[in-house]
Amino acid sequence: MKPLFVLFIVFVIGSLAILLYKGHLDYDLAGKIALAATLLFTSLGHIIYTKGMVLMLPDFIPLKKEIIYLTGVLEILAAFGVFVPSLSRLTGILLIVFFILILPANIRACIRHLNYETATYDGKGIEYLWFRIPFQLLLICWTYYFVLY
Repeated sequence: MKPLFVLFIVFVIGSLAILLYKGHLDYDLAGKIALAATLLFTSLGHIIYTKGMVLMLPDFIPLKKEIIYLTGVLEILAAFGVFVPSLSRLTGILLIVFFILILPANIRACIRHLNYETATYDGKGIEYLWFRIPFQLLLICWTYYFVLY
């Protein structure tokens, strides 16, 4: 839920700041800023909650901790990549693929009632998917609209 707040709050504040600075609205720039802020915010989770995020991955996957760190670094790189004209299209495509690929881990975490912040199994559970899946779809659509479109 926190990343959703980051996305929308930064979009509103970014839109207002752009309006004050440029004298007109630039929703594309505000959308990219909001997406970048959300990616930077979620990348922090890979560092702060590594132990819990490792538990999101199936047992057969090797190097779990390294994968969590790597995906956090990829989110940071993507946050900057959306602003580089020569990289933004590729970044957008790869972000959409990334959002699709991480969805099963999020579904698995919900089914197992994983609370990744505490690395315990007392999380919200399956009902959290009513938020998580639409949020993943929002991120995919947001990326498509503000980065690829």
